[in-house]
Amino acid sequence: MNLFLSLLIAACGLLAQDVVIRNATIHPITGPQLTGSVVIKDGVIAEIGAKVVAPKGAKLVEAKGLHLYPGMIDSATVVGLTEISSVRETQDATELGDFNPQLRTIVAINPASEHIPVARSNGITSVITQPGGGVIGGQMALIHMDGWTWEEMAVSPAVALHLRFPLMSGGGGRRFGGGQGQQTSFAETRRRYEEQVQKLSQFLEESRRYQKAKAAAPKGFKIDLKFEAMIPVLERKTPVMMTAVRERAIKDAVEFAAKENIRIVLAQVREPGQALADIKAKAIPVILPGTHASPLEEDDAYDSQFTLPSELFKAGITFAFGTFDSSAVRNLPYQVASAVAFGLPREEALKAVTINAARIWGVEDKLGSIEKGKWADLILTDGDPLETTTQIRQMFIKGREVNLDNKHTQLYKKYLNRP
Repeated sequence: MNLFLSLLIAACGLLAQDVVIRNATIHPITGPQLTGSVVIKDGVIAEIGAKVVAPKGAKLVEAKGLHLYPGMIDSATVVGLTEISSVRETQDATELGDFNPQLRTIVAINPASEHIPVARSNGITSVITQPGGGVIGGQMALIHMDGWTWEEMAVSPAVALHLRFPLMSGGGGRRFGGGQGQQTSFAETRRRYEEQVQKLSQFLEESRRYQKAKAAAPKGFKIDLKFEAMIPVLERKTPVMMTAVRERAIKDAVEFAAKENIRIVLAQVREPGQALADIKAKAIPVILPGTHASPLEEDDAYDSQFTLPSELFKAGITFAFGTFDSSAVRNLPYQVASAVAFGLPREEALKAVTINAARIWGVEDKLGSIEKGKWADLILTDGDPLETTTQIRQMFIKGREVNLDNKHTQLYKKYLNRP
Protein backbone atom coordinates (compact mmCIF):
# COMPACT_ATOMS: atom_id res chain seq x y z
CA MET A 1 0.00 0.00 0.00
CA ASN A 2 1.55 3.34 -1.05
CA LEU A 3 1.92 6.24 1.38
CA PHE A 4 -0.75 8.43 -0.22
CA LEU A 5 -3.35 5.65 -0.11
CA SER A 6 -2.46 4.82 3.50
CA LEU A 7 -2.89 8.46 4.54
CA LEU A 8 -6.18 8.69 2.65
CA ILE A 9 -7.58 5.56 4.30
CA ALA A 10 -6.41 6.71 7.74
CA ALA A 11 -8.04 10.10 7.17
CA CYS A 12 -11.32 8.37 6.40
CA GLY A 13 -11.08 6.43 9.66
CA LEU A 14 -10.84 3.05 7.93
CA LEU A 15 -7.35 2.18 9.14
CA ALA A 16 -7.01 1.74 12.90
CA GLN A 17 -4.04 3.31 14.67
CA ASP A 18 -1.55 0.90 16.20
CA VAL A 19 -2.31 0.52 19.90
CA VAL A 20 -0.56 -1.05 22.88
CA ILE A 21 -2.73 -1.93 25.88
CA ARG A 22 -0.23 -2.52 28.66
CA ASN A 23 -0.22 -3.88 32.21
CA ALA A 24 -3.74 -5.31 31.91
CA THR A 25 -5.10 -8.49 33.42
CA ILE A 26 -5.76 -10.36 30.17
CA HIS A 27 -8.54 -12.94 29.90
CA PRO A 28 -7.95 -14.72 26.57
CA ILE A 29 -10.95 -17.09 27.13
CA THR A 30 -9.18 -19.90 25.25
CA GLY A 31 -6.12 -19.82 27.49
CA PRO A 32 -4.95 -19.01 31.00
CA GLN A 33 -5.26 -15.54 32.49
CA LEU A 34 -2.09 -13.43 32.42
CA THR A 35 -0.84 -9.96 33.23
CA GLY A 36 0.80 -8.21 30.32
CA SER A 37 0.28 -6.23 27.16
CA VAL A 38 -1.51 -6.59 23.85
CA VAL A 39 -0.21 -5.01 20.64
CA ILE A 40 -2.83 -4.09 18.04
CA LYS A 41 -1.58 -3.47 14.50
CA ASP A 42 -3.82 -2.75 11.50
CA GLY A 43 -6.85 -3.75 13.54
CA VAL A 44 -5.45 -7.19 14.38
CA ILE A 45 -3.88 -8.56 17.57
CA ALA A 46 -0.17 -8.69 16.72
CA GLU A 47 1.42 -9.66 20.05
CA ILE A 48 0.37 -10.78 23.53
CA GLY A 49 2.68 -11.21 26.50
CA ALA A 50 4.34 -9.90 29.62
CA LYS A 51 7.07 -8.24 27.57
CA VAL A 52 6.23 -6.88 24.14
CA VAL A 53 7.81 -4.22 21.97
CA ALA A 54 5.54 -1.29 21.17
CA PRO A 55 5.50 -0.31 17.46
CA LYS A 56 6.86 3.15 16.73
CA GLY A 57 4.12 5.76 16.97
CA ALA A 58 1.63 3.41 18.61
CA LYS A 59 -0.94 4.79 21.03
CA LEU A 60 -0.24 3.60 24.59
CA VAL A 61 -3.18 2.65 26.81
CA GLU A 62 -2.25 2.21 30.46
CA ALA A 63 -4.47 -0.53 31.88
CA LYS A 64 -2.94 -1.27 35.27
CA GLY A 65 -5.67 -2.58 37.57
CA LEU A 66 -8.06 -3.15 34.65
CA HIS A 67 -9.20 -6.31 32.86
CA LEU A 68 -9.07 -7.05 29.14
CA TYR A 69 -11.70 -9.37 27.63
CA PRO A 70 -12.79 -10.17 24.08
CA GLY A 71 -15.94 -8.30 23.10
CA MET A 72 -19.21 -10.14 23.64
CA ILE A 73 -21.37 -11.58 20.84
CA ASP A 74 -25.18 -11.67 20.93
CA SER A 75 -26.17 -14.63 18.74
CA ALA A 76 -29.75 -13.60 17.92
CA THR A 77 -31.09 -10.05 17.64
CA VAL A 78 -33.01 -7.69 15.39
CA VAL A 79 -30.52 -4.87 15.92
CA GLY A 80 -30.54 -2.38 13.08
CA LEU A 81 -33.90 -3.68 11.80
CA THR A 82 -36.26 -2.37 14.48
CA GLU A 83 -36.13 0.85 16.43
CA ILE A 84 -39.44 1.60 18.18
CA SER A 85 -41.79 -1.36 18.47
CA SER A 86 -44.94 0.77 18.46
CA VAL A 87 -43.94 2.74 15.34
CA ARG A 88 -44.53 0.67 12.21
CA GLU A 89 -42.29 2.83 10.04
CA THR A 90 -39.25 1.86 12.15
CA GLN A 91 -39.82 -1.89 11.69
CA ASP A 92 -37.95 -3.60 8.86
CA ALA A 93 -37.54 -7.16 10.14
CA THR A 94 -40.28 -8.97 8.20
CA GLU A 95 -41.42 -9.39 4.59
CA LEU A 96 -44.49 -10.91 2.98
CA GLY A 97 -44.43 -14.47 1.67
CA ASP A 98 -43.53 -17.85 3.12
CA PHE A 99 -40.18 -18.48 1.43
CA ASN A 100 -37.72 -15.59 1.14
CA PRO A 101 -34.20 -17.08 1.36
CA GLN A 102 -32.92 -14.47 -1.08
CA LEU A 103 -33.58 -11.56 1.29
CA ARG A 104 -30.32 -10.13 2.66
CA THR A 105 -30.73 -8.71 6.14
CA ILE A 106 -27.36 -6.98 5.93
CA VAL A 107 -28.55 -4.39 3.38
CA ALA A 108 -31.44 -3.32 5.65
CA ILE A 109 -29.23 -2.57 8.67
CA ASN A 110 -29.54 0.95 10.04
CA PRO A 111 -26.03 1.91 11.27
CA ALA A 112 -27.50 4.95 13.07
CA SER A 113 -29.79 2.89 15.32
CA GLU A 114 -29.79 4.18 18.90
CA HIS A 115 -29.75 0.59 20.16
CA ILE A 116 -26.23 0.03 18.82
CA PRO A 117 -24.28 2.44 21.07
CA VAL A 118 -26.44 1.48 24.07
CA ALA A 119 -25.52 -2.20 23.62
CA ARG A 120 -21.87 -1.34 23.00
CA SER A 121 -21.63 0.39 26.36
CA ASN A 122 -22.26 -2.98 28.05
CA GLY A 123 -19.52 -4.79 26.15
CA ILE A 124 -21.30 -6.19 23.08
CA THR A 125 -19.09 -5.75 20.01
CA SER A 126 -20.87 -8.06 17.53
CA VAL A 127 -24.39 -9.40 16.99
CA ILE A 128 -26.31 -11.72 14.73
CA THR A 129 -29.25 -9.82 13.30
CA GLN A 130 -32.04 -11.90 11.83
CA PRO A 131 -35.08 -11.42 9.59
CA GLY A 132 -38.54 -12.63 10.51
CA GLY A 133 -41.82 -13.42 8.82
CA GLY A 134 -42.92 -16.42 6.79
CA VAL A 135 -41.29 -19.82 7.00
CA ILE A 136 -37.88 -18.87 5.60
CA GLY A 137 -37.35 -15.24 6.54
CA GLY A 138 -34.03 -14.63 4.84
CA GLN A 139 -30.29 -14.49 5.44
CA MET A 140 -29.00 -13.69 8.93
CA ALA A 141 -26.01 -11.35 9.20
CA LEU A 142 -23.15 -11.17 11.68
CA ILE A 143 -22.20 -7.53 12.14
CA HIS A 144 -19.82 -5.39 14.14
CA MET A 145 -21.45 -2.80 16.38
CA ASP A 146 -19.57 0.01 14.71
CA GLY A 147 -19.44 1.49 11.24
CA TRP A 148 -20.82 4.26 9.05
CA THR A 149 -22.34 1.82 6.55
CA TRP A 150 -23.50 -1.79 6.52
CA GLU A 151 -20.46 -2.64 4.41
CA GLU A 152 -18.18 -1.45 7.21
CA MET A 153 -20.21 -3.29 9.84
CA ALA A 154 -20.40 -6.64 8.03
CA VAL A 155 -18.45 -9.57 9.48
CA SER A 156 -20.37 -12.28 7.63
CA PRO A 157 -23.27 -10.99 5.46
CA ALA A 158 -24.97 -14.40 5.20
CA VAL A 159 -23.93 -16.40 8.25
CA ALA A 160 -27.10 -18.53 8.31
CA LEU A 161 -30.64 -18.83 7.00
CA HIS A 162 -33.53 -18.14 9.38
CA LEU A 163 -36.27 -20.78 9.26
CA ARG A 164 -39.38 -20.85 11.43
CA PHE A 165 -40.17 -24.56 11.55
CA PRO A 166 -43.92 -25.34 11.49
CA LEU A 167 -45.46 -26.03 14.90
CA MET A 168 -48.48 -27.88 16.14
CA SER A 169 -49.21 -24.88 18.37
CA GLY A 170 -47.76 -21.51 19.32
CA GLY A 171 -44.74 -21.57 21.58
CA GLY A 172 -43.15 -24.66 20.10
CA GLY A 173 -45.28 -27.40 21.63
CA ARG A 174 -47.64 -30.01 20.23
CA ARG A 175 -50.71 -28.84 22.04
CA PHE A 176 -53.62 -27.51 20.07
CA GLY A 177 -56.39 -24.99 20.36
CA GLY A 178 -57.69 -21.85 18.72
CA GLY A 179 -57.81 -18.24 19.81
CA GLN A 180 -60.27 -16.64 22.16
CA GLY A 181 -63.61 -18.38 22.00
CA GLN A 182 -62.38 -20.88 19.42
CA GLN A 183 -61.46 -24.54 19.60
CA THR A 184 -59.55 -26.46 16.94
CA SER A 185 -59.62 -30.23 16.88
CA PHE A 186 -56.41 -32.17 17.16
CA ALA A 187 -57.02 -33.74 13.75
CA GLU A 188 -57.39 -30.31 12.12
CA THR A 189 -54.33 -28.94 13.89
CA ARG A 190 -52.27 -31.94 12.82
CA ARG A 191 -53.50 -31.68 9.25
CA ARG A 192 -52.39 -28.04 9.04
CA TYR A 193 -49.04 -28.88 10.59
CA GLU A 194 -48.36 -31.72 8.14
CA GLU A 195 -49.43 -29.51 5.26
CA GLN A 196 -46.93 -26.82 6.30
CA VAL A 197 -44.11 -29.35 6.66
CA GLN A 198 -44.97 -30.74 3.24
CA LYS A 199 -44.78 -27.26 1.71
CA LEU A 200 -41.37 -26.75 3.26
CA SER A 201 -40.13 -30.14 2.00
CA GLN A 202 -41.48 -29.33 -1.46
CA PHE A 203 -39.59 -26.03 -1.51
CA LEU A 204 -36.36 -27.82 -0.61
CA GLU A 205 -37.00 -30.40 -3.34
CA GLU A 206 -37.56 -27.63 -5.89
CA SER A 207 -34.32 -26.05 -4.72
CA ARG A 208 -32.47 -29.32 -5.34
CA ARG A 209 -33.91 -29.60 -8.84
CA TYR A 210 -32.76 -26.06 -9.55
CA GLN A 211 -29.29 -26.90 -8.22
CA LYS A 212 -29.03 -29.97 -10.49
CA ALA A 213 -30.35 -28.12 -13.52
CA LYS A 214 -27.85 -25.30 -13.04
CA ALA A 215 -24.96 -27.75 -12.67
CA ALA A 216 -26.03 -29.63 -15.81
CA ALA A 217 -26.39 -26.58 -18.06
CA PRO A 218 -24.61 -23.53 -16.58
CA LYS A 219 -24.46 -21.56 -19.85
CA GLY A 220 -27.47 -19.36 -20.38
CA PHE A 221 -29.11 -20.71 -17.26
CA LYS A 222 -31.86 -18.43 -15.93
CA ILE A 223 -31.07 -17.46 -12.36
CA ASP A 224 -33.80 -17.63 -9.72
CA LEU A 225 -32.69 -15.70 -6.67
CA LYS A 226 -34.81 -17.72 -4.24
CA PHE A 227 -33.35 -21.05 -5.29
CA GLU A 228 -29.88 -19.57 -5.76
CA ALA A 229 -29.85 -18.58 -2.08
CA MET A 230 -30.66 -22.18 -1.12
CA ILE A 231 -27.61 -23.74 -2.82
CA PRO A 232 -25.16 -23.03 0.08
CA VAL A 233 -27.73 -24.61 2.44
CA LEU A 234 -28.08 -27.72 0.30
CA GLU A 235 -24.28 -27.96 0.09
CA ARG A 236 -24.15 -27.75 3.91
CA LYS A 237 -21.94 -24.68 3.72
CA THR A 238 -24.52 -22.42 5.36
CA PRO A 239 -26.49 -23.57 8.43
CA VAL A 240 -30.18 -22.99 9.06
CA MET A 241 -31.28 -21.54 12.37
CA MET A 242 -34.53 -23.25 13.35
CA THR A 243 -36.73 -22.07 16.20
CA ALA A 244 -37.78 -25.00 18.40
CA VAL A 245 -38.85 -24.35 21.98
CA ARG A 246 -40.24 -27.57 23.44
CA GLU A 247 -39.17 -31.20 23.31
CA ARG A 248 -41.58 -32.36 20.61
CA ALA A 249 -40.76 -29.42 18.33
CA ILE A 250 -37.03 -30.02 18.85
CA LYS A 251 -37.35 -33.69 17.91
CA ASP A 252 -39.35 -32.78 14.81
CA ALA A 253 -36.75 -30.20 13.76
CA VAL A 254 -33.85 -32.61 14.28
CA GLU A 255 -35.59 -35.38 12.33
CA PHE A 256 -36.45 -32.99 9.50
CA ALA A 257 -32.85 -31.75 9.26
CA ALA A 258 -31.54 -35.32 9.12
CA LYS A 259 -34.03 -36.24 6.41
CA GLU A 260 -33.21 -33.17 4.30
CA ASN A 261 -29.45 -33.38 5.03
CA ILE A 262 -29.06 -29.78 6.14
CA ARG A 263 -27.02 -28.26 8.97
CA ILE A 264 -29.06 -26.62 11.69
CA VAL A 265 -28.69 -24.46 14.76
CA LEU A 266 -31.55 -24.75 17.24
CA ALA A 267 -32.86 -21.46 18.62
CA GLN A 268 -34.93 -20.39 21.63
CA VAL A 269 -34.76 -23.82 23.24
CA ARG A 270 -36.54 -23.66 26.62
CA GLU A 271 -37.93 -27.12 27.40
CA PRO A 272 -35.73 -29.76 25.70
CA GLY A 273 -36.58 -32.72 27.93
CA GLN A 274 -35.36 -36.01 26.45
CA ALA A 275 -34.42 -34.22 23.21
CA LEU A 276 -31.10 -33.27 24.83
CA ALA A 277 -29.82 -36.71 23.84
CA ASP A 278 -30.77 -36.10 20.19
CA ILE A 279 -29.10 -32.69 20.19
CA LYS A 280 -25.91 -34.15 21.65
CA ALA A 281 -25.87 -37.15 19.29
CA LYS A 282 -26.19 -34.92 16.22
CA ALA A 283 -23.72 -32.31 17.62
CA ILE A 284 -26.27 -29.55 17.01
CA PRO A 285 -25.42 -26.16 18.55
CA VAL A 286 -28.07 -24.24 20.47
CA ILE A 287 -28.87 -20.55 20.86
CA LEU A 288 -30.54 -20.05 24.23
CA PRO A 289 -32.90 -17.16 24.95
CA GLY A 290 -32.48 -14.94 27.98
CA THR A 291 -32.78 -16.56 31.39
CA HIS A 292 -34.98 -13.79 32.79
CA ALA A 293 -38.23 -15.50 31.83
CA SER A 294 -41.08 -17.24 33.58
CA PRO A 295 -41.45 -21.03 33.30
CA LEU A 296 -43.49 -22.18 30.31
CA GLU A 297 -45.95 -24.17 32.42
CA GLU A 298 -47.55 -23.55 35.80
CA ASP A 299 -46.11 -26.77 37.23
CA ASP A 300 -42.57 -26.23 35.90
CA ALA A 301 -39.80 -25.57 38.41
CA TYR A 302 -39.51 -21.87 39.19
CA ASP A 303 -35.85 -21.88 38.19
CA SER A 304 -36.18 -23.95 35.01
CA GLN A 305 -34.91 -21.15 32.75
CA PHE A 306 -31.99 -20.34 35.04
CA THR A 307 -30.76 -23.93 35.25
CA LEU A 308 -31.15 -24.81 31.55
CA PRO A 309 -27.70 -23.51 30.48
CA SER A 310 -26.08 -25.65 33.17
CA GLU A 311 -28.04 -28.67 31.91
CA LEU A 312 -26.78 -28.12 28.37
CA PHE A 313 -23.22 -27.73 29.60
CA LYS A 314 -23.39 -30.97 31.60
CA ALA A 315 -24.82 -32.73 28.53
CA GLY A 316 -21.82 -31.59 26.47
CA ILE A 317 -23.84 -29.40 24.09
CA THR A 318 -22.28 -26.30 22.52
CA PHE A 319 -24.46 -23.27 23.14
CA ALA A 320 -24.50 -19.50 23.00
CA PHE A 321 -26.99 -16.83 24.08
CA GLY A 322 -29.27 -14.55 22.11
CA THR A 323 -31.64 -11.84 23.28
CA PHE A 324 -33.89 -12.07 20.17
CA ASP A 325 -34.52 -8.34 20.55
CA SER A 326 -32.93 -4.97 19.86
CA SER A 327 -33.45 -2.89 23.01
CA ALA A 328 -32.64 -5.82 25.33
CA VAL A 329 -29.22 -6.55 23.83
CA ARG A 330 -27.64 -4.35 26.49
CA ASN A 331 -28.82 -6.89 29.11
CA LEU A 332 -27.01 -9.85 27.54
CA PRO A 333 -24.27 -10.10 30.21
CA TYR A 334 -26.81 -10.05 33.04
CA GLN A 335 -28.96 -12.74 31.43
CA VAL A 336 -25.85 -14.91 31.25
CA ALA A 337 -24.80 -14.05 34.81
CA SER A 338 -28.07 -15.45 36.17
CA ALA A 339 -27.14 -18.83 34.71
CA VAL A 340 -23.87 -18.70 36.65
CA ALA A 341 -25.82 -18.27 39.88
CA PHE A 342 -27.70 -21.50 39.03
CA GLY A 343 -24.81 -23.82 38.27
CA LEU A 344 -23.17 -22.77 34.99
CA PRO A 345 -19.41 -22.30 35.53
CA ARG A 346 -18.39 -18.68 35.04
CA GLU A 347 -15.76 -19.64 32.46
CA GLU A 348 -18.41 -21.42 30.40
CA ALA A 349 -20.75 -18.44 30.67
CA LEU A 350 -18.07 -16.19 29.21
CA LYS A 351 -17.40 -18.70 26.44
CA ALA A 352 -21.11 -18.71 25.57
CA VAL A 353 -20.93 -15.02 24.61
CA THR A 354 -17.47 -15.14 23.04
CA ILE A 355 -15.67 -18.14 21.56
CA ASN A 356 -18.66 -20.54 21.54
CA ALA A 357 -20.70 -18.03 19.57
CA ALA A 358 -17.81 -17.49 17.17
CA ARG A 359 -17.46 -21.25 16.63
CA ILE A 360 -21.18 -21.76 16.05
CA TRP A 361 -21.18 -19.09 13.35
CA GLY A 362 -17.90 -20.18 11.77
CA VAL A 363 -15.84 -17.08 12.59
CA GLU A 364 -13.61 -18.46 15.36
CA ASP A 365 -10.57 -17.47 13.27
CA LYS A 366 -11.61 -13.80 13.57
CA LEU A 367 -13.55 -13.31 16.80
CA GLY A 368 -14.29 -14.70 20.24
CA SER A 369 -10.95 -14.70 22.07
CA ILE A 370 -7.75 -12.74 22.58
CA GLU A 371 -5.32 -14.52 20.29
CA LYS A 372 -2.63 -13.45 17.89
CA GLY A 373 -3.99 -12.93 14.39
CA LYS A 374 -7.60 -12.26 15.41
CA TRP A 375 -9.38 -8.96 15.07
CA ALA A 376 -8.90 -6.72 18.08
CA ASP A 377 -12.48 -6.73 19.34
CA LEU A 378 -11.71 -5.96 22.97
CA ILE A 379 -13.27 -4.48 26.08
CA LEU A 380 -11.28 -2.95 28.93
CA THR A 381 -13.21 -3.21 32.19
CA ASP A 382 -12.80 -2.48 35.89
CA GLY A 383 -14.16 -5.93 36.83
CA ASP A 384 -16.09 -8.98 35.67
CA PRO A 385 -18.17 -7.97 32.60
CA LEU A 386 -21.03 -10.18 33.82
CA GLU A 387 -21.43 -8.09 36.99
CA THR A 388 -23.85 -5.15 37.01
CA THR A 389 -21.39 -2.98 38.92
CA THR A 390 -18.66 -3.36 36.29
CA GLN A 391 -17.99 -0.45 33.96
CA ILE A 392 -16.67 -0.76 30.42
CA ARG A 393 -13.82 1.75 30.40
CA GLN A 394 -12.76 1.38 26.75
CA MET A 395 -13.79 -0.65 23.73
CA PHE A 396 -11.96 -1.53 20.54
CA ILE A 397 -13.61 -2.95 17.42
CA LYS A 398 -11.14 -4.10 14.76
CA GLY A 399 -8.51 -2.20 16.71
CA ARG A 400 -10.30 1.12 16.56
CA GLU A 401 -11.40 2.70 19.83
CA VAL A 402 -15.17 3.15 19.92
CA ASN A 403 -17.02 5.99 21.60
CA LEU A 404 -19.08 4.60 24.50
CA ASP A 405 -21.39 7.62 24.70
CA ASN A 406 -25.06 6.79 24.04
CA LYS A 407 -28.63 7.93 24.57
CA HIS A 408 -28.69 6.56 28.12
CA THR A 409 -25.51 8.32 29.23
CA GLN A 410 -26.63 11.56 27.56
CA LEU A 411 -29.93 11.52 29.47
CA TYR A 412 -28.12 10.60 32.68
CA LYS A 413 -25.79 13.60 32.37
CA LYS A 414 -28.64 15.87 31.35
CA TYR A 415 -30.77 15.17 34.42
CA LEU A 416 -27.79 14.85 36.75
CA ASN A 417 -26.96 18.48 35.93
CA ARG A 418 -30.53 19.70 36.20
CA PRO A 419 -30.69 22.94 38.24
